[in-house]
Amino acid sequence: MGSEGQLVFIDFEFSMPERHKVPKDFHPEIIEAGVVVVNGGKVIDTFSCYIKPVSFPRLTNRCKRFLSITQADVDGGRTFKEMHDYFTLLDQSGVKEVVTWGNMDMKVLRDSCARLGMAFPFHARFVDLSMEYKRFFGDQNQTGLWKAVQEYGREGVGKHHKALDDAMTTQHIYHLVEKDKKYLEKAEPTTIGDRIDLSKFYNQLA
Repeated sequence: MGSEGQLVFIDFEFSMPERHKVPKDFHPEIIEAGVVVVNGGKVIDTFSCYIKPVSFPRLTNRCKRFLSITQADVDGGRTFKEMHDYFTLLDQSGVKEVVTWGNMDMKVLRDSCARLGMAFPFHARFVDLSMEYKRFFGDQNQTGLWKAVQEYGREGVGKHHKALDDAMTTQHIYHLVEKDKKYLEKAEPTTIGDRIDLSKFYNQLA
């Protein structure tokens, strides 16, 4: 994990079944995407859109309530291919790391690409920031995105479970962790000459 080079922070929201009516062939689909592109520590681009689900085009009531996404939102959204084309161009621009909070985002993207016969669009290194956060602070369990930022005494960006807001919050935590890592890096050890003025000692020996 490092702060140099082009970094891409991604968050997806997924379709979900009703709790007691899960189709046997159900699989989560990306229905909202949020992307923050950072270069040299500065945000240079953002991307946000709703995505039309393919296999299960009708959102469940549970999904609409939990994510505050309407059927009209996804019906008027972009196709998966349009989002895939954006990611492909982004990858070609030279991405060092793709950062997400948790591993679900990349898993669903990978599964969706395979299901639709498309190549996975990224070739960069992947960073699951939730695991980096867990290792850095020695937590036993993985911490939720907004709980993590609140543990820093901050607030998340915008609204939780809004893809672009969560991507921006992920980017925010990333830089806070990087700042802490630099702060905790051990300085060069001092030599005995740095701690004691040896000139007087040498003069006595002369």
